[in-house]
Amino acid sequence: MSESVATSFIARAFPTPRFLAPPVVGIDVSDTSIKWLVLERSSRGVRVHSYGDQKLPDGIVVHGLVKDMNLFVQALTELKKDLGGIVSVHAALPEEAAYVFSMQVPHDTSREQTLRLIEFEFEGRVPISPSAAVYDFDVIGDDEESGNQEISVTVFPCDLSESYAAGFTRAGFVLISLEVEASSIGRAVSTGQPDEPVVLVVDFGRARSGFAVLKRGVPIFTSTVEIGGDAITHAVEKGLGLSGADIENFKNEQGLMVQASGKSAGVEAIIGTASALADEILRHYNYWHTRRNERGERVTPVGRVVLVGGSANLYGLADYIAGRVQANVVLGDIWQRVFSYDEYIPPIDRRLSLEYATAAGLALRGI
Repeated sequence: MSESVATSFIARAFPTPRFLAPPVVGIDVSDTSIKWLVLERSSRGVRVHSYGDQKLPDGIVVHGLVKDMNLFVQALTELKKDLGGIVSVHAALPEEAAYVFSMQVPHDTSREQTLRLIEFEFEGRVPISPSAAVYDFDVIGDDEESGNQEISVTVFPCDLSESYAAGFTRAGFVLISLEVEASSIGRAVSTGQPDEPVVLVVDFGRARSGFAVLKRGVPIFTSTVEIGGDAITHAVEKGLGLSGADIENFKNEQGLMVQASGKSAGVEAIIGTASALADEILRHYNYWHTRRNERGERVTPVGRVVLVGGSANLYGLADYIAGRVQANVVLGDIWQRVFSYDEYIPPIDRRLSLEYATAAGLALRGI
């Protein structure tokens, strides 16, 4: 794909100056919902302007692919009514369809040259041709060993990118950028410090879980597995006879720690999904934590595992995974680069904020 076409979809290196830019909404589309969040600058700092979660009926978006464009546009049009005239959008594309990898280029390589070098990597890394793809890169930083610059490359099928762009345009939005979900989450949960260790992010959603390895906050790998919190919800409903708000209360307030009070039936209802997720985390963690170069030196030791996503609220999940993986496991803080809790308490509490990691990272692009 030519550079002129690619610039229509992927985030550009020359954004509009902040003082000229209109308010921007970060929109995260999943198979089950559309989450959105707007941040604004004020004399007191960055604040949450507005946010929301609009449910999507089954079949409109499936595994990240827009299957019913008319209903997708209708859903976006309805959402637009809640934004108070804000039409500029940063949006995320689904990780299921993305190809993410890192590579090195000399420091003096121009953008055009870098894009051509990326095309040469397609044959061995991406099962689609450059002419059928939209792709771009982010700079990770200097590689001390080689002296080159390390970059992260993201590739999407052109038809997928165009379907999202068409949907937003038909709904009356001005689409500023599209990026992979892992980039958005990385922007939200990363410290932004150059000495930040490699992080394994797990986005534990309702229908699936996304994995991303972040180096200095930039994804160098992504994958998706069909393990989601809905399985826990169904298990609790069936095994304990709970429904509605009682299910959520059980998961958030007792969860995996219910064993301490002797209610082993509760643990048995959810342990299968939690164990399957821990197995996948352990597999990803071991590969990246122990990966070595040709001289036998570890190149991506993982400093911690960060959990986000609405299903990450399962009480005791972080401790359970930490015990299984033998690693530092924490719940993500999506506000750490936005404001201090000492100065501002956001309208989205810590538990709910885990569902908004992608939307928050997208909204940060406009700040």
